[in-house]
Amino acid sequence: MKIERIGATEAALDLIHKLEAQYGDLMFHQSGGCCDGSAPMCFERGEFKIGESDVLLGHILEHPFYMSRDQYEYWKHTHLTLDSTRGRGSSFSLEIPYGERFIIRSRLFSDEEYKALVKEGVI
Repeated sequence: MKIERIGATEAALDLIHKLEAQYGDLMFHQSGGCCDGSAPMCFERGEFKIGESDVLLGHILEHPFYMSRDQYEYWKHTHLTLDSTRGRGSSFSLEIPYGERFIIRSRLFSDEEYKALVKEGVI
């Protein structure tokens, strides 16, 4: 059983399609603090420098979604769902001019999902 670590709601996918039309290839990084709190950030692909301390959680459509390794250690037991909501976040993310912002919803993996992730060697 292949377990997805990241998913997206229809609202988030609709917003991603708007951003794709304007910017092309995108990438996401789950911010770990500073000005944004803990917010998912969307950039043009390559505009955010990914380093050795970043973990690829998966893809939304074909767009990669990363998180820092330190933050991943706290969230590795959860499935993340990218969503969007009306309002302006305090970030540098591409969706801000649309009057929307990306947010993360999370849930703990089930026992079955967790065992599958352990078997895959990702936890």
